[in-house]
Amino acid sequence: MKQVDFVDLGKSPYQETWDLQTAIQQRLIDEKLAVRKGASFEKRSHDVLLFVEHPHVYTLGKNGDLSHLLKSEDELTGINAEFVKTNRGGDITYHGPGQIVGYPIMDLDRYFTDIHKYMRSLEEIMIRVCADYGIEAGRIKGLTGTWVGNSKICAMGVKCSRWVTMHGFALNVKTSLNYFNNIVPCGIADKGVTSLEQLLGREIPVSEVKEKLIKHFDEVFDVEVKPAKTLPEFEQDFAYFKDRVI
Repeated sequence: MKQVDFVDLGKSPYQETWDLQTAIQQRLIDEKLAVRKGASFEKRSHDVLLFVEHPHVYTLGKNGDLSHLLKSEDELTGINAEFVKTNRGGDITYHGPGQIVGYPIMDLDRYFTDIHKYMRSLEEIMIRVCADYGIEAGRIKGLTGTWVGNSKICAMGVKCSRWVTMHGFALNVKTSLNYFNNIVPCGIADKGVTSLEQLLGREIPVSEVKEKLIKHFDEVFDVEVKPAKTLPEFEQDFAYFKDRVI
């Protein structure tokens, strides 16, 4: 069974985490290309799953519409939020406290080279997590993400290079949903946003939801997600690649 290294970054700024993702993705790409050229490795790097909780930040996908940000940058400063243009797919979304952001950095050559199937697999994980709490979640045809009725509970946007993914999903657990009022979430004006706590009317431990996410990630991708080294050791391991961010 394939192993995926898991690292919980805790609270981390968006740009710093993006740089780390890019470094990990590049390492997986470099190793794969080297093998194709005849190189051999005693042990190739595993795929990686990062969990993180970002400070208030609005991120815009590479083809997103800037008009979907309804506040000026000065106004964002007043609510302790920042704005970042990214290289992922999708439109604009919000990340903040009480939200589990997951970044799977996976070489799809190890699984299936089908980005549509990959996105549906991420949605399936969220559907199963919601089901664990008695919530019936699903998909809306033509729209990415996981929905409860007409409200999105998990937004998704990825970038794939040489079949190695980065970016990922943002599951609202105890997120302050008022922050979504400052954008047109994912560019969809006629749909709402929700969270596990809003739907259940009670407090949900974020740690508990993380355990369920890992369990269903294992099942859907047929992998074993295992804790990697400590965060300082993990970051040191990738320090060389951080210097090569492009």
